[in-house]
Amino acid sequence: MEIKHIIWDWNGTLLNDNWLSIKAINILLKKYNLLAIKKEKYLEIFTFPVIDYYKKLGFAFDKTPFSIVGTEFIVEYTNRMFEADLQDGAFEVLNYFNEIGISQSLLSAAKQKMLDDLMKFHKLEKYFLKVSGLTDHYANSKIDAGKSWIKELKHDPQDVLLIGDTLHDVEVADEIGTECVLIAQGHNAYDRLKSSGKKVFHNLHEFKRWYIKQ
Repeated sequence: MEIKHIIWDWNGTLLNDNWLSIKAINILLKKYNLLAIKKEKYLEIFTFPVIDYYKKLGFAFDKTPFSIVGTEFIVEYTNRMFEADLQDGAFEVLNYFNEIGISQSLLSAAKQKMLDDLMKFHKLEKYFLKVSGLTDHYANSKIDAGKSWIKELKHDPQDVLLIGDTLHDVEVADEIGTECVLIAQGHNAYDRLKSSGKKVFHNLHEFKRWYIKQ
């Protein structure tokens, strides 16, 4: 695989935060008298746009608008966001591609301000040509941001690899014309990711070993 640039997803791919997303949503589920969710169920139903995921959880937006519930979730998540560590092997794989001269960027459905704060906290700024987030915290889609970035990049999309952890990352890659691989340690279950037909790895170490053999 001749790759000249890598676009990384953030939440779940480089950041180990599914536990935090589950804790935060369970606070809201309790508040609205809905059933708590366990990790196995979360990995099976989490999707983009996240409003559809909230509907699966039982939220009734005719009573309380998604704008309110979505903001409440972000407040709970943000309160503990610095407790989420990077995925095991994240620094190793970022350093590897940096050392062999493959440029990298980050594309996320998280709000830009949150991303900027987390990049500084984890000392990751040096790895990325650009960190692209959204202007709000409702995580609708990152397709438009992906299209803008791929136009700005000086590479043919076929020479770009997008690495993510959800089926939405597959949708983004298809829309912008890049290759895509998935890491099953984030926000979607392994079997769900396999259904996409893309290569799926259990962790970043497994992905790196595969890439080196190409």
